[in-house]
Amino acid sequence: MLDTKKENSKKVLNATLIVMGIAMVLSLCSTVFASSGTDEVASFRTMGTAIIKGSENVPSISVSEFLQNTVDNTGLNAIINGAEEVPDLVDPTKSTLIPGWQRLLLIAIGFLIIYLGAAKGFEPLLLIPIGFGTVFVNIPSGGMYAEHSGMLRIIYDAGVGNEFFPMLIFMGIGAMTDFGPLIANPKTALLGGAAQLGVFITLFGVALMNLIPGVDYNMFEACAIAIIGGADGPTSIYVSGKLAPHMMAVIAVAAYSYMALVPMIQPPIMKALTTKHERQIKMKQLRPVSKTEKILFPIVLLILAILLIPSAAPLIGMLAFGNFVKQTGVVDRLAKTMENELLNIVSILLSLGVGSQMTPDKILNPNAVGIIVLGLVAFAVATAGGVLVAKLMNLFLKEKINPLIGSAGVSAVPMAARVSNKVGLEYDPSNFLLMHAMGPNVAGVIGTAVAAGVFIATYAS
Repeated sequence: MLDTKKENSKKVLNATLIVMGIAMVLSLCSTVFASSGTDEVASFRTMGTAIIKGSENVPSISVSEFLQNTVDNTGLNAIINGAEEVPDLVDPTKSTLIPGWQRLLLIAIGFLIIYLGAAKGFEPLLLIPIGFGTVFVNIPSGGMYAEHSGMLRIIYDAGVGNEFFPMLIFMGIGAMTDFGPLIANPKTALLGGAAQLGVFITLFGVALMNLIPGVDYNMFEACAIAIIGGADGPTSIYVSGKLAPHMMAVIAVAAYSYMALVPMIQPPIMKALTTKHERQIKMKQLRPVSKTEKILFPIVLLILAILLIPSAAPLIGMLAFGNFVKQTGVVDRLAKTMENELLNIVSILLSLGVGSQMTPDKILNPNAVGIIVLGLVAFAVATAGGVLVAKLMNLFLKEKINPLIGSAGVSAVPMAARVSNKVGLEYDPSNFLLMHAMGPNVAGVIGTAVAAGVFIATYAS
């Protein structure tokens, strides 16, 4: 009997606790869903009409409206029916309307660039990030280039739209470069200078392009385009950032693409301008270069830049800094960081930033097409200039120079030197020209930086 009473008491206690729990939950719900400024309190009975605290100004949306908004905000709808108004490149007070299909076209171009880098091996370290940057910036309503918050905009403002990233790239290149072949045979510096003929000839080509209806370049844009002839991507970005920022993307893509196409573009020009006998000229082995010479070279180079072309001194200075750190050998950790981790990180950021400029208003116009054409002309003339000057030098030299190394005067290090060596081996398997070609190759890096300094000193002041 006693056990039965205890059992009944437990049941009553449990029931009481359950009722109290339900009451507390309902009280809490009433507090949370209480309508601010109204007498209605949210409950299971009024939950369809009660206003949640803090959401008084949020419009009520039906299920059909929600589904319609979802469809309207898809990327597919933005591409088919959408249009975006952006400031005009020439006159910021005006605007240009960009239809959604142009974004789709640029996304397709971005994937094409990725394909060329990944599948065809065209400068993959640079073209793959540029391609992804192109895709990202053209995502409808993606906001990746939104001012102050978009990732690509932050990258661009941090180091692409100014000289920061190109400078770091030059520092890394300096840490990777061996100036020994140039020091051992200083004559080859003339070939690096001769290749800059492509840079300056392109200025006249720009003037001729202006005769074509719909094409219109000014001198700032002409100088930025001409640097493509030096086959130096960082310098092209550096100059275009100072003189023609709106053309940076297509100039950078053209420069890196032609650098990747060196093995295809240069050999026909080299063979057309030389005889079989000239291609078989053997050059003596280069003399050994002492460590002292290698250490002093970047210092002397920097001093000359400061005294003669101060506008080129920043680029040459960073090149000299990186090379000096490498040659001294006392700070190996810094040298390895410059030429490996730091260079790789900056290359990724620089390429993404360049890709962020691949928008329809900057790419889909006659001027952009003209850049591609002029860049190819500049590169071809630069190659021819180096070969022809080598042939001219042979008229006065006892020890002849193989004219094939003249094509290495462009700044595509070391690819251009490898092409010179490869063409030479085709005509004489025992004729190794690689180290000889490295002389004009590294001289071309310096020559392009000097040409950039001349343009900046003339037009950016």
